[in-house]
Amino acid sequence: MNPKYERQLKKGVLEILVLRLLAEEEKYGYQMLNELRDKSRSMFAVKEGTLYPILYRLEEDGLVASRWREPKGKEISRKYYAITAQGREALEELRKLWFDFEEQVSEILGKGSV
Repeated sequence: MNPKYERQLKKGVLEILVLRLLAEEEKYGYQMLNELRDKSRSMFAVKEGTLYPILYRLEEDGLVASRWREPKGKEISRKYYAITAQGREALEELRKLWFDFEEQVSEILGKGSV
């Protein structure tokens, strides 16, 4: 696949995926990077430079909140992100939109070969 087209398709869905990961529990950035990669079988193996601007934008929009967690033992201090009530509402709306979008695109593309 042409990398340009693949990037465009992925770009539109990353915010939904990040919100979905945070709906499970609060997480730190590196943890989200690993989960995105692992749960998508490397389809969404994104870099920090892609993830953090998304997190900052979601936080600015009030969909995510962050806090620093003090280290325990030999751990390092990490910034954790959690979905807000407003973020949960947005996630539900985005999920509905995504499934409607997917259905309509599949209808046009069809299931067989061209």
